[in-house]
Amino acid sequence: MTGRADRANPVPALVLSEYLPYRLSVVSNKASGLIARAYQARFGLSIWEWRVIAVLGGGEAITAQAICEATAMDKVTVSRALRALAERALVRRRTSPSDKRAALVSLTPEGQSIFDEIAPLAMEWERSLLEGFSAEEKRQLGGLLDRLWQRADELARNDGGLP
Repeated sequence: MTGRADRANPVPALVLSEYLPYRLSVVSNKASGLIARAYQARFGLSIWEWRVIAVLGGGEAITAQAICEATAMDKVTVSRALRALAERALVRRRTSPSDKRAALVSLTPEGQSIFDEIAPLAMEWERSLLEGFSAEEKRQLGGLLDRLWQRADELARNDGGLP
Protein backbone atom coordinates (compact mmCIF):
# COMPACT_ATOMS: atom_id res chain seq x y z
CA MET A 1 0.00 0.00 0.00
CA THR A 2 1.26 3.51 -0.74
CA GLY A 3 0.01 5.15 2.43
CA ARG A 4 -3.30 6.21 0.92
CA ALA A 5 -6.55 5.06 2.41
CA ASP A 6 -8.40 2.30 0.65
CA ARG A 7 -12.17 2.33 0.18
CA ALA A 8 -12.75 -0.04 3.11
CA ASN A 9 -10.75 2.12 5.52
CA PRO A 10 -11.14 5.75 4.50
CA VAL A 11 -8.96 8.26 6.31
CA PRO A 12 -10.62 11.60 6.96
CA ALA A 13 -9.24 14.40 4.86
CA LEU A 14 -6.99 16.87 6.59
CA VAL A 15 -8.68 20.24 6.74
CA LEU A 16 -5.96 22.46 8.11
CA SER A 17 -8.30 25.11 9.47
CA GLU A 18 -9.99 22.41 11.59
CA TYR A 19 -6.81 20.54 12.62
CA LEU A 20 -6.31 21.02 16.37
CA PRO A 21 -2.50 21.36 16.48
CA TYR A 22 -2.66 23.97 13.71
CA ARG A 23 -5.48 25.88 15.43
CA LEU A 24 -3.65 25.85 18.78
CA SER A 25 -0.49 27.12 17.10
CA VAL A 26 -2.28 29.92 15.27
CA VAL A 27 -4.18 31.04 18.37
CA SER A 28 -0.97 30.89 20.41
CA ASN A 29 0.93 32.94 17.84
CA LYS A 30 -1.83 35.54 17.67
CA ALA A 31 -2.16 35.79 21.45
CA SER A 32 1.62 35.94 21.99
CA GLY A 33 1.92 38.53 19.26
CA LEU A 34 -0.44 40.90 21.06
CA ILE A 35 1.79 41.39 24.09
CA ALA A 36 4.98 40.84 22.09
CA ARG A 37 4.54 44.17 20.36
CA ALA A 38 4.63 45.94 23.73
CA TYR A 39 7.77 44.29 25.11
CA GLN A 40 9.60 44.25 21.78
CA ALA A 41 9.09 47.97 21.23
CA ARG A 42 9.75 48.99 24.81
CA PHE A 43 12.51 46.57 25.84
CA GLY A 44 13.82 45.03 22.61
CA LEU A 45 12.96 41.51 23.79
CA SER A 46 12.12 38.58 21.56
CA ILE A 47 9.23 36.29 22.43
CA TRP A 48 11.77 33.67 23.56
CA GLU A 49 13.62 36.15 25.79
CA TRP A 50 10.36 37.30 27.37
CA ARG A 51 9.34 33.70 28.07
CA VAL A 52 12.63 33.12 29.90
CA ILE A 53 12.15 36.33 31.89
CA ALA A 54 8.56 35.32 32.68
CA VAL A 55 9.67 31.91 34.00
CA LEU A 56 12.40 33.51 36.10
CA GLY A 57 10.09 36.30 37.30
CA GLY A 58 8.98 34.27 40.30
CA GLY A 59 12.41 34.87 41.81
CA GLU A 60 13.62 31.27 41.98
CA ALA A 61 17.00 30.44 40.41
CA ILE A 62 16.59 27.44 38.09
CA THR A 63 18.61 25.55 35.49
CA ALA A 64 18.38 26.05 31.75
CA GLN A 65 16.89 22.55 31.55
CA ALA A 66 14.10 23.61 33.93
CA ILE A 67 13.45 26.62 31.69
CA CYS A 68 13.19 24.28 28.69
CA GLU A 69 10.67 22.12 30.54
CA ALA A 70 8.61 25.08 31.78
CA THR A 71 8.40 26.75 28.38
CA ALA A 72 8.47 23.73 26.02
CA MET A 73 11.28 25.54 24.19
CA ASP A 74 14.23 23.55 22.87
CA LYS A 75 17.72 23.77 24.37
CA VAL A 76 19.14 25.83 21.52
CA THR A 77 16.39 28.46 21.75
CA VAL A 78 16.74 28.71 25.53
CA SER A 79 20.53 28.91 25.25
CA ARG A 80 20.32 31.74 22.71
CA ALA A 81 17.78 33.62 24.80
CA LEU A 82 19.91 33.22 27.94
CA ARG A 83 23.02 34.39 26.11
CA ALA A 84 21.21 37.49 24.80
CA LEU A 85 19.76 38.25 28.22
CA ALA A 86 23.15 37.76 29.91
CA GLU A 87 24.80 40.12 27.41
CA ARG A 88 22.26 42.76 28.47
CA ALA A 89 22.83 41.94 32.16
CA LEU A 90 19.19 40.88 32.61
CA VAL A 91 20.06 37.39 33.90
CA ARG A 92 22.96 35.97 35.87
CA ARG A 93 24.29 32.46 36.18
CA ARG A 94 25.90 30.89 39.20
CA THR A 95 27.10 27.40 39.94
CA SER A 96 24.57 25.25 41.72
CA PRO A 97 25.69 24.52 45.27
CA SER A 98 24.21 21.00 45.02
CA ASP A 99 25.65 20.14 41.57
CA LYS A 100 28.85 21.89 40.53
CA ARG A 101 28.21 20.87 36.89
CA ALA A 102 24.91 22.77 36.75
CA ALA A 103 24.35 26.51 36.50
CA LEU A 104 21.42 28.23 38.13
CA VAL A 105 19.92 31.17 36.29
CA SER A 106 18.09 34.09 37.88
CA LEU A 107 17.06 37.61 36.96
CA THR A 108 19.27 40.54 37.83
CA PRO A 109 17.58 43.53 39.47
CA GLU A 110 17.23 45.10 36.00
CA GLY A 111 15.71 41.88 34.63
CA GLN A 112 13.31 41.72 37.56
CA SER A 113 12.34 45.35 36.95
CA ILE A 114 11.48 44.51 33.32
CA PHE A 115 9.42 41.53 34.47
CA ASP A 116 7.62 43.70 37.02
CA GLU A 117 6.75 46.20 34.29
CA ILE A 118 5.66 43.70 31.62
CA ALA A 119 3.74 41.22 33.82
CA PRO A 120 0.79 43.58 34.50
CA LEU A 121 0.59 44.37 30.78
CA ALA A 122 0.54 40.66 30.00
CA MET A 123 -2.23 40.11 32.52
CA GLU A 124 -4.22 42.98 31.00
CA TRP A 125 -3.82 41.44 27.52
CA GLU A 126 -5.02 38.11 28.89
CA ARG A 127 -8.05 39.79 30.50
CA SER A 128 -8.84 41.51 27.22
CA LEU A 129 -8.39 38.31 25.22
CA LEU A 130 -10.81 36.44 27.50
CA GLU A 131 -13.34 39.26 27.60
CA GLY A 132 -16.77 37.87 26.88
CA PHE A 133 -15.95 34.47 28.40
CA SER A 134 -17.89 33.62 31.54
CA ALA A 135 -16.05 32.53 34.68
CA GLU A 136 -17.21 28.96 33.98
CA GLU A 137 -15.94 29.08 30.38
CA LYS A 138 -12.55 30.34 31.59
CA ARG A 139 -12.40 27.50 34.13
CA GLN A 140 -13.38 24.96 31.46
CA LEU A 141 -10.81 26.33 29.01
CA GLY A 142 -8.10 26.09 31.65
CA GLY A 143 -9.09 22.52 32.45
CA LEU A 144 -9.17 21.50 28.79
CA LEU A 145 -5.76 23.05 28.15
CA ASP A 146 -4.37 21.22 31.19
CA ARG A 147 -5.73 17.93 29.83
CA LEU A 148 -4.23 18.59 26.37
CA TRP A 149 -0.87 19.41 28.00
CA GLN A 150 -0.95 16.16 30.00
CA ARG A 151 -1.94 14.09 26.97
CA ALA A 152 0.79 15.66 24.84
CA ASP A 153 3.29 14.78 27.60
CA GLU A 154 2.01 11.18 27.67
CA LEU A 155 2.33 10.86 23.91
CA ALA A 156 5.83 12.39 23.95
CA ARG A 157 6.95 9.85 26.55
CA ASN A 158 5.63 7.06 24.29
CA ASP A 159 7.42 8.27 21.13
CA GLY A 160 4.32 10.01 19.85
CA GLY A 161 2.01 7.09 20.55
CA LEU A 162 1.41 6.54 16.84
CA PRO A 163 1.38 3.08 15.27
